[in-house]
Amino acid sequence: MTGLMKKIMPAIAGLGMLALAGNLPANAQQGLDEPFQAQFTKALAGKVVAYVPVAMNFDLTEGWFAGVKQQLAPYGVKVEVRDPNWSTNAGAQAVTTLISEKPAVMIIHNPDVQTYAKLLQRAEKEGIYVIQINMGSAYRSTAFVGANWIEIGERDTEAVVEACHGKSNKIAIVQGALSAAASAYTLKGVENILAKHPEIQVVSSQAADWDAAKAKAITQTVLKQHPDICGIVGFWDGMDIGTAAAVKEAGLTGKLYLATSGGGETRGACDQVKSGAFDLDMSYDVPTQASDMAAMIKWLLDSGMKPGEVKSSIYTTLIPITKANADAPGTCWSLSAMQNRS
Repeated sequence: MTGLMKKIMPAIAGLGMLALAGNLPANAQQGLDEPFQAQFTKALAGKVVAYVPVAMNFDLTEGWFAGVKQQLAPYGVKVEVRDPNWSTNAGAQAVTTLISEKPAVMIIHNPDVQTYAKLLQRAEKEGIYVIQINMGSAYRSTAFVGANWIEIGERDTEAVVEACHGKSNKIAIVQGALSAAASAYTLKGVENILAKHPEIQVVSSQAADWDAAKAKAITQTVLKQHPDICGIVGFWDGMDIGTAAAVKEAGLTGKLYLATSGGGETRGACDQVKSGAFDLDMSYDVPTQASDMAAMIKWLLDSGMKPGEVKSSIYTTLIPITKANADAPGTCWSLSAMQNRS
């Protein structure tokens, strides 16, 4: 190619691009307007989401709040907390008051399967979306987000049974609150596995009511009566801190297999597994649950769907935490980090 052609060719190419641009529609040159974002933004702006946990000030409920707020606040959604502080009566009163205040959405963490059931049905008849988190009621609302407790019971018990192989085959069960869905369904999962293993002897199955002090007292008594016990199935790591303390006092840490479950917060899960307090902690991963709830809320508010018109569930993918992965990035999460982002 001659020197002259080298100079002319870029100019010709430029003229060609200008000609092509001249043939494009005017809106293509100016940028397209996304047709649905305005409707979505309008549907969320100014809406109120009311959150009624069993109590605040522990990793699960604080994590859900921080995660939902982080996802919704940028769209102008106000997330409010009504904290009953472990009082079922105060929680029922909070839900009743909210029905009259008519937030767009209520996130409900039920203390048991019956207390709020009729109230939640009434809320949806009044036009309020109800999302139940982790512990459901007898009423199936628009959405449930949470753990599959039967699966947790089965997987924890399978691990305990395997650990007891060749040992005494004596195990104990430390339940939560008997009337809570989480406890009742987890127990069903435990029973499903035990039905396949008649060699396993349950020497104790008692409710500690989600209380670490009660769990410790129950376990202390069991270990005195059955020092050769080989495994314990606990129903919540926040409570089973007490269970683990009793095991440690008896000098059985590392000899007795303790399986539990929880939200996967670093201090309550990974750190406890690394210390040997828990051998297995089945995590239902609170940040993912918060994201699932927020996504469901966004969809509902933008959908035009009437509360109660659909019934859906999002069951959490479980993360088994053991010493093999307790140090791995992403296995657990930090409450302080979540709160700082929200």
